[in-house]
Amino acid sequence: MKTLPIIEQHFHGAYGVDFNKAGVNEIVELSFKLRQIGIAGFFPTLVTDSVENTVKQIAIIKEASKKCEGILGIHLEGIFLNPLKKGIHNESHFLPLTVDNYKKIEDEFIKIVTLAPELDEGLISYLKGKGVKVQAGHCIGWQEGEYKPNASTHTFNAMSGITHRGVSTVLSALIDDDVYTEVIADGVHVSDDALKLLFKTKPQNKVILVSDSLPITYSDEKETTFADSKIYYDGKKATSAEGTIAGSTKLLPEIIKILGQKGLFNPNYIENVYTYHGIEPKGEIVWDDEWNIVAG
Repeated sequence: MKTLPIIEQHFHGAYGVDFNKAGVNEIVELSFKLRQIGIAGFFPTLVTDSVENTVKQIAIIKEASKKCEGILGIHLEGIFLNPLKKGIHNESHFLPLTVDNYKKIEDEFIKIVTLAPELDEGLISYLKGKGVKVQAGHCIGWQEGEYKPNASTHTFNAMSGITHRGVSTVLSALIDDDVYTEVIADGVHVSDDALKLLFKTKPQNKVILVSDSLPITYSDEKETTFADSKIYYDGKKATSAEGTIAGSTKLLPEIIKILGQKGLFNPNYIENVYTYHGIEPKGEIVWDDEWNIVAG
């Protein structure tokens, strides 16, 4: 089977490289490692951090992007989230969803912002006016109209779930055909039944596979510090000391292999991210019958 090269749009790091801490050379070297396993492009994703460090790392990532082709823009997953659905994020760094607060870290290289729409104070309209993709994540829900996001971030995780009364983020994401849905299909974050529900409910061209990969992924580390929390990897999942899942320990080629072996993969799930961001496809990769990448 042939597909387009893989793009990671929600990706905190791998091989020991943490985008909230890494230097330019580390990020460039990581991009070459990713290309060797079929990942042609990625959006370095910054977890909630201080304004000062966020600004510093944005500058570093931008500098790294001048040295390699794979860095497509920054995904800001943090600062503007709902404390009730914070997950592993450090809420002491959260700020109200105002334009003034966003301007503290604003940069044209930020292409995606994950935020809590229900807490919006004018930021969503501002971001959309700038052409930034707005994604609902770590949140309770959203309203219709200008408050509607472009996508939902890691659907099912760190958001209000399915309910038979009222509204919820998951329900809105599933029933709105205009909204893209990220999903972490690593076999840990979302059950097979939930995946089947999403794949059955959403138009095939609105599903985006993401890894939400942690820096500990494909490294020799068994514990690390991420989002100001100590994270422990038991060989299957990475969690805080309290048991909160911190992110994935697999990258998209491995996740696609898992889906393929379960009969749940659709090539659209690779192609959709290109359409979402208006990225021109270049090249292709070839998979064998056991869902290993053999060329490209």
